[in-house]
Amino acid sequence: MKYFSTNNKAIRVSFREATLKGLAEDGGLFMPVEIHSLLSDFWKNISSKSFKEISFESAKLFIEEEIPENNLEKIIDTTINFPAPLVELNANKFVLELFHGPTLAFKDFGARFMAQTMAYFNKDEQKELTILVATSGDTGSAVAYGFHNVEGIKVILLYPSDKVSQIQEKQLTTIGGNITALEILGNFDDCQTLVKQAFTNPELNKKLRLTSANSINIARLIPQSFYYLNAFALLKEKDKPLYIAVPSGNFGNLTAGLFAFKLGLPVEKFIAALNVNKVFLDYLKSGKFAPRPSVKTLSNAMDVGNPSNFNRIIDLFNNDHKRISNLIYSASFTDLQTEEAVKSFYNKYEYIFDPHGAVGQLAMDEFLLTQNHNDFNAIVLETAHPAKFLDSIDENLSQMIDMPERLKKCLKKKKHSIKLSSDFADLKDFLLSI
Repeated sequence: MKYFSTNNKAIRVSFREATLKGLAEDGGLFMPVEIHSLLSDFWKNISSKSFKEISFESAKLFIEEEIPENNLEKIIDTTINFPAPLVELNANKFVLELFHGPTLAFKDFGARFMAQTMAYFNKDEQKELTILVATSGDTGSAVAYGFHNVEGIKVILLYPSDKVSQIQEKQLTTIGGNITALEILGNFDDCQTLVKQAFTNPELNKKLRLTSANSINIARLIPQSFYYLNAFALLKEKDKPLYIAVPSGNFGNLTAGLFAFKLGLPVEKFIAALNVNKVFLDYLKSGKFAPRPSVKTLSNAMDVGNPSNFNRIIDLFNNDHKRISNLIYSASFTDLQTEEAVKSFYNKYEYIFDPHGAVGQLAMDEFLLTQNHNDFNAIVLETAHPAKFLDSIDENLSQMIDMPERLKKCLKKKKHSIKLSSDFADLKDFLLSI
């Protein structure tokens, strides 16, 4: 399989090069030249397949011969070793729980797959690989745990100071070993900009082997398509219209869903659920993409004002605004609406959403009001365990949430971070000094 840059389709690289580079030399994102549909027999028998089997068959289409099948099976076995259950709210509505991994967030799937893939490709390299990661919360901890003590790899996490939850910050800053946390005095977009600047800086690239573990890295994105396919496999009645709501920030998760759609997943509508950072909703309405500074909210992983993966969405549909808006619905909600929704959804379904999942369910419910039928499969992605957001959930509900033991242990550890400004010169100096 070959991959091209979204800035120049003439640039073609292998999956290995796309994974280890993270970002194309021209600043573009890597995309597969084509995404083949899974065979009809796969879809016919999907209900009898395990999550690992589904993941393996899907991964082969993106990787082809670059990783031998026995090695790829080992990567899948190590990566997909926790469940993604489909919880029924009622006969038509479901929650896809993606928080059963080590860091209790959906990003564990992509981070662990990428860690194992990079370790495979990097095993014969003499020079250390340095991974730069911009995080608005969950990405950093998932990547850190996925790469912790992986030989030949160093991880630098950039997170916005005072803009992640207390638990998220503890997860980011207490791992040690080959993981370093940089506390950036700015927002997530500043962190993301710094990472992109580092990738295109000649001096840094001369000294260091740099790559990314954000969703800008195709190896982080591909495995996130696996759980969409597995969710479909878990549905009992597969012939109903399928709608999927995705809490969206940097749009990696939605893009992974679109990859699954290209593989043949019969989705009638994706719902991009947004907080007040709604540049994508504005794009759907106007046809114009106008990035702007992000605003801090309770659903902090979605606080992105310039989503990188927008370029991938545009590319998948040849910049056809009509095709994109026909497949993707979007809605935006305030913190007040989110707080009220967490309480009302518990009263209605006896299910406690985290703030991101609550925005997802709000967007799904708004979309369903536009439909004139009552027979469908509506799936909302619950991307993080609610215990990670106790400070933003109603106190009465918070008391009902069991905090997993691994979070309790994390809170007892001492934070270790290095504060830097959002000036690229400071990051450059730091990287040249390590």
